[in-house]
Parts: sequence; structure tokens; C-alpha cells
Amino acid sequence: MTTVSTAAARVGGADRVLTDDEVTSFIASQLAGIDADGRSVCVLVPDGTRVCPLPLLVGAVHRALHGRVSRLTVLIALGTHGAMSSSALSSHVGVYPDTTVINHEWWKPSTFAHLGTIPSSRISELSDGRMSGDVEVMLNRAVVEHDIALVVGPVLPHEVVGMSGGNKYFFPGVAGQKIIDVSHWLGALITSAEIIGTTGLTPVRALINDGAAMIPASTYAFSVVTASGDAGGLHSISFGDPIASWASAAEISAATHITYLSSPVQRVLSLIPPMYDEIWTGAKGFYKVEPVVADGGEVILYAPHIREIATSHPQIHEIGYHCRDYFVKQWDRFKDVHWGVLAHSTHLRGAGTYDASTGVERLRVQVTLATGIPRSVCEAVNLGYRDPATIDVAEFAADPATMVVPRAGEVLFRLR
Repeated sequence: MTTVSTAAARVGGADRVLTDDEVTSFIASQLAGIDADGRSVCVLVPDGTRVCPLPLLVGAVHRALHGRVSRLTVLIALGTHGAMSSSALSSHVGVYPDTTVINHEWWKPSTFAHLGTIPSSRISELSDGRMSGDVEVMLNRAVVEHDIALVVGPVLPHEVVGMSGGNKYFFPGVAGQKIIDVSHWLGALITSAEIIGTTGLTPVRALINDGAAMIPASTYAFSVVTASGDAGGLHSISFGDPIASWASAAEISAATHITYLSSPVQRVLSLIPPMYDEIWTGAKGFYKVEPVVADGGEVILYAPHIREIATSHPQIHEIGYHCRDYFVKQWDRFKDVHWGVLAHSTHLRGAGTYDASTGVERLRVQVTLATGIPRSVCEAVNLGYRDPATIDVAEFAADPATMVVPRAGEVLFRLR
């Protein structure tokens, strides 16, 4: 990987929202200064589960590079989310001359190129001895087959890595299964409550930075911080190598996407927005509020539009949702399940204990689904059920023991 700077350029800040002209001018000026003439460029962007004014951003990138570069490809960093349709891609990204827009086809072995191996000793070091084994670094070959890889996407508090963005768009964004599994299970061992919102170098971010160091392309990133609320917009945009750009944006995100409470709440009603169309992604409505829920409290995920647990990950129906120690203390039973699935399971159940001698699991908080998923399915995966028709949002909002969170999944809540 070729990095271009040790510090990022940035426009905007936590106390303002940028105009479209400020955004496009900044992108144009920054890309004017990179060596892109005659070279091919792969632009990595998020899928529809992230709030970001992509047509504005990608449109500005296209105007700055079209006619200069030999080839321009936009790659959707799905991770292991479902593919976006052609019409969804056109709406999500925009349509541009001489530009190819493709999904990260993670389900196809031919998608990947082998970059190298992270040795077992490094995995043991990062996990404090809780994990071991070599990790193959597989990456979407579109990144490898372009001269420049340009990340364009938001930075937000994240349950696995601390703060999303930067090199996370490579790993797990367009990566192979092994490094996805290892990175997610490493985060789960640390626990979501411990790692989420951390702006420093977490063990998981160190791991993905190790993988990104093997990328042969020159790598850059526009890391943006979105403004909360229906109005949208951007607080800031940072540009530089993916590490510096991410660090610059993480500073702003920590100031705008973390809300502190003085005392815990007994119950949270998380209103899950339509961009999350299954529990695999809608679970962010739990991750971001768990730290402020009192012991014995409850989080209700209210999403009448959600009718699936995880279409791409049927293993979650086999193992259900449990605390970390439920799996750790029965490792021989669960070690062959995709570790990314295990991680998702523990993230949605939060803290708890498991007594292997008695088989008793005790969970710190209750998780209840008020969705289009039937009671039988909820109970089969160890989650509570409530008929969404019984939810009166105004009534919950009037209850002093309840916190109602609109557009849950974006803002992290913490106790002071």
C-alpha cells in the first residue's frame, strides 16, 4: 500500500453543516493534487445501510477524475450484506458516464485475490492470547486490479471496531470470509459495550490496518461525518491516507454521534429506520443504546417493516442469540460456526453469564422484537416478542422510565 500523507486535510467541524458547494470544492481540490492521470481508480462506498449523501460525493469524485483516469469503478462495500439491485444502485450512488458500479460479490470465490497472511503470533498478540491461527488476507480483486483505491464513506460509532470507516471499507467491507470472521469474533471477545465508540487504535482496527498494509494499490479516503436528523448533510469531510483520514473524522464523529446521559434508563424503545431491512443490520438499534440501559432493563426494537432475522446468514437460526460466555464456555460445540455469526449473536444479547455446569444463562438486559417476525421465530432464537400493533410511540415517550430513540442505529448513547 502506498500512503500519501501523515496528516489529513479537513473541512467543516462538529459545530456546523457544510454546504454542497463546500463539499464539492473540497473534493475537487484534494483530488487535483493526487497522481491520478492515466491511472485506474476503484472507489469504495457503503451500501444502503449507511446514511451518506453518496450522489453528491460520488458525483464530485466523478467530475474531478473523469477524463483524467483510464478507468473508474465504484465498488459497493457490502461486507456480507445482501446485494443491491440495479435500480437501487442507480438511486444510491447515481449514474455517471464511463463508470462501472458493482456489488462486492462476497458469495463468489472468484471475487477474491490473495494478498498474504497475518501470522498466528500477531492474532495472539492482538487478542491477548484468546485467539490464534494464521489468517489469510483475501480482498476483492477489483481493488487489486486498479492503481488507486479511494474510500468514500461515513465514520460512526461501531460495535466491532470502535469507529467505522477508513480501512474498514477494505476489511471487512470487500474482504474474504476468514478475516471477517476473525475481526468480528475478536471484537465480540472484547465485547461491543467495551469497544463501541472508541476513537483510538482498537485491536480490531489494528488487525484491519495490518490487512490494508498488503494492498498493492495507492489508497486514499474521503471520510465524512454525517449530520443527524432528517435534514441530512455533513459536519465534515477529511481526506488523506485511510488511517489519517479516518482519525480526523473519528474526532468529529465522537463529538456529534455520542450522547451522554447522567443516569441509566429502565427501558429503550428503538425506532428502527427503513434502511435496516432485517435484524442483522437493525440490531444496531440495540448496540447503540445498550450502554445506558439499567441492569434488568429492556430494549424494544420497533420495526414493523422487518420480517427477516438474516437472509444471508441462516446459521443464526441454528444458534440463536446468546451472551459471549455461552459460546466461549462451549467452544467445541460452536467453533465451526462462522465466527462473524457468533459475534452478531453476542452483540445483540449484550452482557451476561453462562454456567456450563448447570446450563443456566443470565442476561443483563431483555431484548424484545416488535417487528413483522412471528413470535415463534423470535422465541426460537432466544429473543422476546411483542406485537408491533401494541406499540404507541407517544405513550412510550410520555413514560419517564423509557427513552425513545428515533432513527436508532446512528447515535451512540453512553453514561457519563
